[in-house]
Amino acid sequence: LPMTEGARAAAWRDMKVFNNHAYIVADGSGQHGLQVFDLTRLREMDGSNPPVMDPDYLYTDIASAHNIVINEETGIAYSVGGSSGGITCGGGLHMLDLNKDPKKPEFVGCFADPATGRSGTGYSHDAQCVTYAGPDTEHAGKEICMGSNETALSIADVTDKDDPVAISMVVYPNVAYAHQGWLSEDHEFFYMNDEGDEPQGLVEGTRTLVWDVRDLDEPVLVTEFIQETTTTDHNLYIRDNLMYQSNYGSGLRIIDITDRANPAEVGFLVTTQGGGGSWSNYPYFESGV
Repeated sequence: LPMTEGARAAAWRDMKVFNNHAYIVADGSGQHGLQVFDLTRLREMDGSNPPVMDPDYLYTDIASAHNIVINEETGIAYSVGGSSGGITCGGGLHMLDLNKDPKKPEFVGCFADPATGRSGTGYSHDAQCVTYAGPDTEHAGKEICMGSNETALSIADVTDKDDPVAISMVVYPNVAYAHQGWLSEDHEFFYMNDEGDEPQGLVEGTRTLVWDVRDLDEPVLVTEFIQETTTTDHNLYIRDNLMYQSNYGSGLRIIDITDRANPAEVGFLVTTQGGGGSWSNYPYFESGV
């Protein structure tokens, strides 16, 4: 599936899947848009001779975007880090309804907290959006987005797409670039990485920020988990009581978060010969592998 005609080549792609459709964005690529591809088309294909294919649909109300997020419970997608034209939403959440027709996303609104982001526009580098099932009863059942917004953690209620609301934002010591994070499955803690603190020498080892978000209006940084490695941490994901954290120079690190405020590394996999790194990983296969 080639990049959109007229777009610029770039290293960054992100894709998510909903209802058998892949949604693909590109960052720093100019007028790339959001490609929609029906994955069921692959079922009848000969894997030994894959054809070049076109997307089923090209959504053009965004141009470049760093990432795309989908809440699979609600069927709402969130393009983040928008730039280069279209409805950028300040680089914040560009909200899309996938329910009516998964091939044709429908724009339903924007959210950005201008108290966050390097440019003061609410730019979100990455986010996790969930149907909230944590202990904060004030927000029970609401659609909540946790944004890693360059300068801060941003928490928003986006249930009403016509009137999304900033719940809270919070900064932390030695911030360089709030990059990405993930909730524990009980929605009580949020684990976040900073992509710039290690290379800038702001911390002594690979740092993971551990937020107590049992009160979404008052998140508390309970600890900074510092590992023995000094490499830059990148995307992390949580399944059960394990965090799967990708790192630039030290591969995949597996961290036990059974004791939420006291993570402990329990394994690792160096992903290339000579000690190379990993940008991302995916621990959610139905098989459990």
